[in-house]
Amino acid sequence: MTPSQTIAVVGSINVDLSAQVLRHPRPGETLHGRGGQMLPGGKGANQAVAAARRGGRVEMIGAVGTDAQAAVGLSGLRAAGVGLSGVREVEGPTGLAIVTVAEDGENSIVVIAGANDTVDAAQVRGAREVLEQAAIVVCQGEIPRDGIEALPSLVRGRFLHNPAPVMELDPEVLRASDPLVVNEHEAALVLAQLSPGTTAPEQPEQIATALREAGIASVVLTLGAEGSLVADADGPRRIPAAPVTAVDTTGAGDAFIGALAVGLARGESLPDAARLASRVGAFAATGHGAQPSYPGSDDELPELGEGAA
Repeated sequence: MTPSQTIAVVGSINVDLSAQVLRHPRPGETLHGRGGQMLPGGKGANQAVAAARRGGRVEMIGAVGTDAQAAVGLSGLRAAGVGLSGVREVEGPTGLAIVTVAEDGENSIVVIAGANDTVDAAQVRGAREVLEQAAIVVCQGEIPRDGIEALPSLVRGRFLHNPAPVMELDPEVLRASDPLVVNEHEAALVLAQLSPGTTAPEQPEQIATALREAGIASVVLTLGAEGSLVADADGPRRIPAAPVTAVDTTGAGDAFIGALAVGLARGESLPDAARLASRVGAFAATGHGAQPSYPGSDDELPELGEGAA
């Protein structure tokens, strides 16, 4: 990638404490588990690592604490060659995610923000040069609202916005997304902010169309095992999933977004970038953990199922 194809990721850096169980515990129940590893994570760091491992030139903007876990949180970024000049160290703990993975691959996650709560508007504006030069700026919902809202005025390329978890944002920040990447639940929450009083449609094509009509230039709606749907000025198109046997879905959505950013930074169309993203996300679901499961440029990716747009 040339410097003009740089991907800047603004977001969270966590340590994932992971445990494997036969099934998720019921309220008040104690179960035996396995694992207990401390692995690098955080939606921002995951997306940055996924993009870098697929050949992207990536700069990370975020924060870690002064605790021993900071080294773990940064280890995957360092190994993938992500630029860390935009990552600062702040007093206190590094972000933590407590991840429980059931035998069927489904996970439940509790996130403790830690240092990520300091990635505010001031830090974002301090990264102006990197953001203005990036082809793609990627952001999620695990940093403070004012940090996210400071971004659109600094973005000269495309703003790949993954509002997860969804928070109340200035509607114009949501409308700056190009693309907005959401699942069906998140899409309904975003639509409620953009068009108060509107009931979200049930069909994916209608949801994506409603988001576009509310002022968003392009949308990627992720549909789990059914793949995804992309919608831009050329209309909605379905992108199939790549069928795999899931081992651990932790971070698979972040792998999808990192690969999507790589495709867009290279100048690919949104459907073509989403096809690559679908294959990368599926690959990630076949391994344990988030960042350790991400494919490199030489890894063979699973093929898409039937019905490619």
